[in-house]
Amino acid sequence: MPRDIHAQKVLILDFGSQYTQLIARRVREIGVYCEIRAFDISDEDIKAFNPKGIILAGGPESVTKAQSPRAPELVFNLGVPVLGICYGMQTMAEQMGGKVEGSEIHEFGYAQVKVEGESALLHDIKDHVNTDTGAALLDVWMSHGDKVVVMPEGFELMASTESCPIAGMYHPEKRFFGVQFHPEVTHTLQGKRIFEHLLLELCGCDALWTAANIIEDAIANVKAKVGGDKVLLGLSGGVDSSVVAALLHRAIGDQLTCVFVDNGLLRKNEGVQVMEMFAKNMGVKVIRADAEELFLNNLKGESDPEKKRKIIGNTFIDIFDEEASKLKNVKWLAQGTIYPDVIESAAAATGKAHVIKSHHNVGGLPDDMQFELVEPLRELFKDEVRKVGLELGLPYDMVYRHPFPGPGLGVRILGEVKKEYADILREADAIFLEELHAADWYHKTSQSFAVFLPVKSVGVVGDARRYAYVIALRAVETIDFMTARWAHLPYDLLEKVSNRIINEISGVSRVTYDVSSKPPATIEWE
Repeated sequence: MPRDIHAQKVLILDFGSQYTQLIARRVREIGVYCEIRAFDISDEDIKAFNPKGIILAGGPESVTKAQSPRAPELVFNLGVPVLGICYGMQTMAEQMGGKVEGSEIHEFGYAQVKVEGESALLHDIKDHVNTDTGAALLDVWMSHGDKVVVMPEGFELMASTESCPIAGMYHPEKRFFGVQFHPEVTHTLQGKRIFEHLLLELCGCDALWTAANIIEDAIANVKAKVGGDKVLLGLSGGVDSSVVAALLHRAIGDQLTCVFVDNGLLRKNEGVQVMEMFAKNMGVKVIRADAEELFLNNLKGESDPEKKRKIIGNTFIDIFDEEASKLKNVKWLAQGTIYPDVIESAAAATGKAHVIKSHHNVGGLPDDMQFELVEPLRELFKDEVRKVGLELGLPYDMVYRHPFPGPGLGVRILGEVKKEYADILREADAIFLEELHAADWYHKTSQSFAVFLPVKSVGVVGDARRYAYVIALRAVETIDFMTARWAHLPYDLLEKVSNRIINEISGVSRVTYDVSSKPPATIEWE
């Protein structure tokens, strides 16, 4: 009987920080299951969750304001280790009788902290040693305006900087810890070891959350849930749906049927690749619906990006519904929902999300489709989905391919979508990605693609003038896609891509490179 990989788990309380999901990913990377919940979670839900430890995440509010968020008092009475990060440390201090004040010196970025005391969290961890005092020093990432100026009773100093004398604090008996820096970001070099001390030593968790164990657990759950029923999956060829297909095929074999809708807005040769990978090589039952003409007809004359998304989404639903109606005795619909989707949906439902944008993936199946849902990836972050995909035997290049929007090239063609535009863009995009692979730059960027601009410009090709369309190239580096920096690709690489696109595609006369970052620019073009 396999061990319950959810039994030893950590609760992360979210106060609105952009880093909260990153904390959860770091915890999972060490092999410990965790979930993110809102800071105002009820006492009943905390008890039902039964955490081995609790992490209070950061947040944009000021603890000094009366209406700012607070952690449930139960957190400090459960008898489990608690780590407060940034705002989490400040609300811990304030709630337990300490004092927090606004600081004249705001720290955002690199800092070096001095390790103080003999805490179980930071013991034997250092990046440098002060040659004069022998004190251990850590390279960390700070991000704060307020700071703790008086520690609560029973707490001892754990870390300090010149501008932040209480950069860390701990209560040795209660196993409470607070750090003003962010151990979850890569800039804090010893962040992983700090979390290992917390999770494996202080909380006593075993590292059970691995790709192999996740697959074993998911297969057991799917078999128990589905039984001998048939399951239907909309296969897009993207990472999430591909991993779901591979996982379900291993779990239930021929009980799975996939519908692959070719909307005419896919990448070059993508339809053939999907059919070869799943139908031919893996033996998955895949129905391919070639619907390019229908999608392009429905998009005719529409240039608004949000309306284009809806047209593509609704057309997909119509075709999927039509194909599904041909199948008999299908009870379950599989979806590639992942954990960030679950978090976002919960935030939207409670009204706590600051911004919920129109999702890049095509979704929202009609209410009258009488299926029950099976979502085997709903607990996983994208990096975990990829690890599971590799463990299932999917090719590296498929699992680590760049994100591709559900509406496909429809949102990478500015203005009206036409077949001529899609064909030109498909070729330009393929050339760009091929050269990135050849120059070993593809996996150094997080997302790279070409965009079709519906404007014409005169360019010189060979000895002749050509009046044709413009292609824009976009490549970004990011960890979480919340912020992104344009990738500083080598000039000779950009020149080679540009020359190939102009020389090999007769409908293009000019190529540009997008050097805007996010914020303020978005990842996708629309």
